Amino acid sequence: MTWASTLAWADLSPLWLSVRLAAIATGLLLILGTPLAWWLARTRSRLKPVVEAVTALPLVLPPTVLGFYLLILLGPASPPGAFWVELTGQALTFSFTGLVVASVIYSLPFAVQPLQAAFETIGDSPLEAAASLRASPVDAFFTIVCPMAFRGYLTAAILSFAHTIGEFGVVLMVGGNIPGQTRVISIAIYERVEVLDYAQAHTLSLILIGASLAMLLVVYSLNRRFPAFPGPGR
Repeated sequence: MTWASTLAWADLSPLWLSVRLAAIATGLLLILGTPLAWWLARTRSRLKPVVEAVTALPLVLPPTVLGFYLLILLGPASPPGAFWVELTGQALTFSFTGLVVASVIYSLPFAVQPLQAAFETIGDSPLEAAASLRASPVDAFFTIVCPMAFRGYLTAAILSFAHTIGEFGVVLMVGGNIPGQTRVISIAIYERVEVLDYAQAHTLSLILIGASLAMLLVVYSLNRRFPAFPGPGR
């Protein structure tokens, strides 16, 4: 059986679910991460190191540990989980919505850190010039800061998307393995290996490797072309 025929035969629904999850989570991360990254880039508060450490915590915590505490936090017995059940009649855990919430939390540093680096690179001069022209802080942010930080936003979006689409431990703990709802591509690969279906496991794995490599190539190509581009590790 050729790779092309294996691809045609493989169940790709976990891939599309993963893409949907990553797209929604990335959009939310850019919205929620922008004010946090802006505050971290501009503040002189003594709380800045604490907030930076908490934001970066998903980078160093084992996914099973993070997933375990997210499972408790989002469960029906916790205040947030109970509120969601009362509001919608459904639990956050073992649901697509719960996966979105978990994805936003565990991918947060991949959005905040590139944005913070981009905002710090801009400096004070453009904002001072805008203020001298009587531009409001909100107007200056959207008309000056955001365009200047475009490459930071692009990095944040690509890294957040790639990290979300490839996560395994957290999504397994919070979402389980429900077809059409929480069975994302990483879970599907694990399931195929468990039943010794290496053909589908190879196919899904190669798709994931190819997509991840392509996204990273975009980031590092822009990093090489634009030296000021705030990419991974900057």
